[in-house]
Amino acid sequence: MLEALSFDFMQHALIAGILVSLLSGVVGSLIVVNRMVFLAGGIAHASYGGIGLALFFGFPLFLGASLFAVATALLISAITLHQRERIDTFIGLIWSVGMAIGILLVDMSPGYNVDMLSYLFGSILAVSREDLYFMGGLLLLTLLIIAIWYRDILAVSYDSEYAALRGLNVKFFYTLILVLSALTVVIAIKVVGLILVMAMLTIPVYIAERLSHSLLGMMAISGVVATLFTTLGLWLSYTYNLTSGASIIVVSALSLGVFLIGASLFKHRR
Repeated sequence: MLEALSFDFMQHALIAGILVSLLSGVVGSLIVVNRMVFLAGGIAHASYGGIGLALFFGFPLFLGASLFAVATALLISAITLHQRERIDTFIGLIWSVGMAIGILLVDMSPGYNVDMLSYLFGSILAVSREDLYFMGGLLLLTLLIIAIWYRDILAVSYDSEYAALRGLNVKFFYTLILVLSALTVVIAIKVVGLILVMAMLTIPVYIAERLSHSLLGMMAISGVVATLFTTLGLWLSYTYNLTSGASIIVVSALSLGVFLIGASLFKHRR
């Protein structure tokens, strides 16, 4: 692995993996405690429509996916805040329509030569310097938001009704978390792909949730755990010539299994 770091693309891949892992730890914790996993999954799959739009109109894929994902997050926020009893129906609809739009636009894009499988299963080895700037900027922005509004986000996440009684703008923070989730999903797609992105956002958080009793602790632990999984998965993919995104998720899943078995044995021995 050390000799591989002499290559620029491996350096970019490792840096991207660390940045996305830390961001996934922070935003993934918000997704889990707010019970937004299904919503974030809908955004992830709908963002394929943004990839199709970018291909069709000829602008950067990252930009197209980001704009489409944010628009989807705003739409989901508006719908779910007013019609919570129909959340599953609307998410399923947005999920399917977003992907359908993306597929049709890809089909209609003349002479495209982009490997679309890289967006389904990740292409961390193809991360550019510009991608790293985007990832780093989003991580800094997210950490700044958490630093400024941590107590408010904590209140909204665990008891939104009480937060509303305290005068907090629950709608604003609910929408903010969804928008951050949308942007995180977009950059995580670059690492593990559209199909696997939700595993990256939830497996480390599940482990962190068992080890911490505070939201801040969950964010920190899940960020570190995700970084370990990503680094090990990247090493395996390089060593054995495997798909990087799938390697990262398999490492995460196996580690979760070991963790649960270890936790169960420890509980029975006490």
